[in-house]
Amino acid sequence: MSKGTCRRLMELNARKILASLCKGLLVLSLVTAGRGQAPNPTYKAMGAVVSIEATGFTVQTDAGTRLTVLLPNTATLLRVAPNQKDLKNATKINAGDISVGDRVLVRGHISDDQKTLLATAAIVMSKTDIAKKQAADSAEWQRRGVGGLVSSVDPAATTIEITTVGFSGTKKTVVHVTKDTILRRYSPDSAKFEDAKPGTFDQIRPGDQLRARGTRSADGNDFAAEEIVSGSFRNIAGTVSSIDPDQNTLNVMDLKTKKPLLVKFTADSQLRKLDPMMAQGIAMRLKGGAAGGPPNAPGGGAGAYTGRPAAGGPPAGGSAQGQGGGPGNAGGPGGPGGPGGGPGGGPGGPRPSGAPDFQRLLARMPQATLADLKKGDAVMIVATQGTESGGVTAITLLSGVEPILTASPSASQAMFMAGWNIGGGAPGGGGGEEGTQ
Repeated sequence: MSKGTCRRLMELNARKILASLCKGLLVLSLVTAGRGQAPNPTYKAMGAVVSIEATGFTVQTDAGTRLTVLLPNTATLLRVAPNQKDLKNATKINAGDISVGDRVLVRGHISDDQKTLLATAAIVMSKTDIAKKQAADSAEWQRRGVGGLVSSVDPAATTIEITTVGFSGTKKTVVHVTKDTILRRYSPDSAKFEDAKPGTFDQIRPGDQLRARGTRSADGNDFAAEEIVSGSFRNIAGTVSSIDPDQNTLNVMDLKTKKPLLVKFTADSQLRKLDPMMAQGIAMRLKGGAAGGPPNAPGGGAGAYTGRPAAGGPPAGGSAQGQGGGPGNAGGPGGPGGPGGGPGGGPGGPRPSGAPDFQRLLARMPQATLADLKKGDAVMIVATQGTESGGVTAITLLSGVEPILTASPSASQAMFMAGWNIGGGAPGGGGGEEGTQ
């Protein structure tokens, strides 16, 4: 599970815990008001400390604004651990104990220009404590996680069958959901776990990407889920028609729809480029497996990619799989990261998550940039659903894929998608090297 996605999930967890402590903070604020401070603080802010000043600190709020926090001597300052849900074990601290990177929830009086907050009380989660919790959660999801593409959903039994695809074939696992299972769902326009919302069982559909944490049966065929994160993502095969590095976008001619598509890139987007020898090797293994890919491979394609694409358009007579499935990696929960496998077994041992071999190769590829792409390149992209007018946001892009698409578009793209590890510290983000050893 990638460190970036773990960090994002921990920020989300910290945000939720801090929010749950808000009531206790209000009580503290009212108590301090009785000690001579101005009563009834009317404003609260949550975010990360970005700088320390002699009079207090500056917060980058979760709403996207910067706020200068002034700390008078009368302000009540408390530190809580990331797993605390109340203030019973909170520790009193001084202003000098607050550091850059800490998560804070502050209450007080806001200035008329909404840029300065005179704090009456603040709750702090230290960056160090968050990192320790992140490491523990990451290990938990590595050890007790499973992921893949949803192949079927049984509402009556409240079970979900997921499939992972490898060179050796497919692996199916039945995920069991109970009333106590925590469900989250990615939003259509974001691959960030912090944007995921509470979900329901009936939102999960075949072709979705799913990651679960829980207990696997002895034979590995069943999985009792304690927590699930799922999402519907686009799988795009196309040729690059134009690139705009300044705007971090490129235009792709979708080989299925034969329509241009705007693809946007963020700091979370992962770009990988296959070297020719590796691409040929993967293609040969796919051809050797079965024409058209492994049996029951999810997300089957419309046909084989033939020939090198002409600049600015799809190859003559060629097509490739279009939509469906989930991301190669959201590295994510708990936003996106590089492609990766799931929890790894010991040397020579089983890989509990069943993540495909193709993902293990992807995780070891060097990262690329938009500058490495050129007009006419064939690419495979996993992206958000997006909108027709606004385009999509890339989660993972893989270039140098002509031989793979020619060999078996359905199998290759199923492999590309199926290894995405939702996590972000715990339930929402990506795989990365940790899960592929």
